[in-house]
Amino acid sequence: MKTVKNIIKTSVLTMLAVSGGMGMVSCDSLLDTKPQGVMLNEQIGDDQAVDLMTSAYATLLCHYFGNNESFAGPINNWVFDIRSDDAQKGGGELGYEVYMHEFSIGNVQSDNPILDFKWRNNFFSISRCNTAIRAIKAAAMMDEKTKKEYVAEMKTLRAYYYFDLYRIFRKFPYFDENVENPQACSANEYTKEQIMGFIKADLKESFDNNVESQSDPGRFNKYVAAAILARVALFDHDYATAEKYADEVINSGQYELYPNFLDISKPEMNNQYESVMAVQFSSANSPDQFNFNNCLNCTVSEGDVYGNGDDFYTGSQDLANAFRTDENGLPYLDAADAPADNLDHADYAGNVDPRVDFTFGRIGMPWRGLEYTEGWCRNLKNYSQFSGKKPYPAPDSPYVTVGIVPWGASSLNYIIIRYADVLLMKAEALIEQNKDLDEARTLINEIRSKANRSVDPSYTPVDINPMVAHYLVREYGASGWTQDYARKAVRMERRLELAMEGHRWFDLIRWGNAVETVNAYYQRESKIYLQYSSAHLNEADIYCPIPLNQVDNAGNLYK
Repeated sequence: MKTVKNIIKTSVLTMLAVSGGMGMVSCDSLLDTKPQGVMLNEQIGDDQAVDLMTSAYATLLCHYFGNNESFAGPINNWVFDIRSDDAQKGGGELGYEVYMHEFSIGNVQSDNPILDFKWRNNFFSISRCNTAIRAIKAAAMMDEKTKKEYVAEMKTLRAYYYFDLYRIFRKFPYFDENVENPQACSANEYTKEQIMGFIKADLKESFDNNVESQSDPGRFNKYVAAAILARVALFDHDYATAEKYADEVINSGQYELYPNFLDISKPEMNNQYESVMAVQFSSANSPDQFNFNNCLNCTVSEGDVYGNGDDFYTGSQDLANAFRTDENGLPYLDAADAPADNLDHADYAGNVDPRVDFTFGRIGMPWRGLEYTEGWCRNLKNYSQFSGKKPYPAPDSPYVTVGIVPWGASSLNYIIIRYADVLLMKAEALIEQNKDLDEARTLINEIRSKANRSVDPSYTPVDINPMVAHYLVREYGASGWTQDYARKAVRMERRLELAMEGHRWFDLIRWGNAVETVNAYYQRESKIYLQYSSAHLNEADIYCPIPLNQVDNAGNLYK
């Protein structure tokens, strides 16, 4: 039997050609229409079903028609992170990509292109998943066990896209592979609670039916379904389910923490250690497979080390300050206890968590063995110096492409779910249930131990400088480890460990403190950056409206 192609070797353009019978007829019609000339069931063989699976996996690139929908409607959701207290829009002037600026100051309108790109990308992707599921079920020569496993992969992917919509939009239509005319589905047909039930059911079925490991990089095993289900359950405040499925991933024995925090930025570490669910990118073949989600976010890189990046998605001063540690090597969990000095330049005198220098640039500190200076920053008047580091390998890496795409394109995967995330999900589930608090502390301390061992100046490329920075990160002790204190600790650990990976905004939503946190952040950040002086987030704006283009194209279905 033909195996599923590794998506890093499969052109998205080829996949668009394969999708001729998939109902993707135009940019304006996002849901399946009943296509003309669609393959009959008796014509679908194993190879065709596998091709359609590959086409569905290729959707993780978010690269259908051009580069901008991948950049502004990305799989890594960095554009939603700029709604949080962790990140700024970055780039050039405030009016450059002004729709992102509006997002970053709490102004969310239905005509914002970010919403249209995200909606289009997800529903195109869901349509491919449904088409692949139908093809797999109809494959004449495929045995039933293989069919169940393949369907499980596709339902895992479909569930992820629906969950992504669930976290972003107030309402949206739901349809599976059994719906003949999805274009007629109303956004009011199901409540979000009902859709959450569909998502969980798909993931539980997928966990039960999929294999434990895959031979092809990028394909989903049963633990991908378990990890997504743990994340979904946390968002739904179903902590027992989150604990159960996080445990499935942990107890599988297939994953472990990176030896060094820098490993997250090394393409040679792709699909190893912490990589539970990852998007496979490539710089070896067509530019369609580059990581356009992050390419434009690359630092300006003085001397054109990567090429002239646009420096979008910079870390906030507020996030940088979160990496300050006290005399015990612990973060300041209460703002009132934090020092007055900002953690900005290399001459900051206090203690810092080393993860700060693996997460973004700091003037005067190393960047992949080079010196990071003001010349690496595009606009220090409007945005911070903290250009994101995690998506960019060393510029001399053989996996970096310079010239074809001038923004640090590489073969570095984007990890949607890291093992560190799973450990923290279990810790949070335990804490919220007020059970096994010592085990939760142990899990958090495993993450902090990795940060501590990453203070290794011999590890290359060099991103830290212990001769300048006072690195101090220690584990939590048992004294005073109450549920309230543990809750603050796990939330802070998620912020530090997963910073600039597109998670913070969604964490704030599920914790129920997005409005309070972001508005307080606007007040603090406005002392440095004037654009935040009039910024404000309302409770009604947490979830986004259906994009105006989609409302107009759907008749009365979305009104």
